[in-house]
Amino acid sequence: PISRLSTVHVHSFIEGAAGTEQVRIAFTAPDAEPGEGDWHEGEWGNPTPRGCPARILVGPDGVELGVGMWAMWVQVIGAVEKPVFRAGLVPVI
Repeated sequence: PISRLSTVHVHSFIEGAAGTEQVRIAFTAPDAEPGEGDWHEGEWGNPTPRGCPARILVGPDGVELGVGMWAMWVQVIGAVEKPVFRAGLVPVI
């Protein structure tokens, strides 16, 4: 779990991503899908031959998440395709 007092990057590896596309990240309740207002600009880590990790800063100096369980979503915006991935759960204490 991540303490709500921490400021850390949360990562999700996206297979096939080049790391040059626009990337957006959202956090929702575990049983919800993101709405347009939920998305935040993400960034890429170091690309590999398999893909690239998407990341976003969470905490007091980034996207603030309250205590609880959050679903992380990643959207990769390419020239034609705009896939959305449910990246997993992020527990915040």
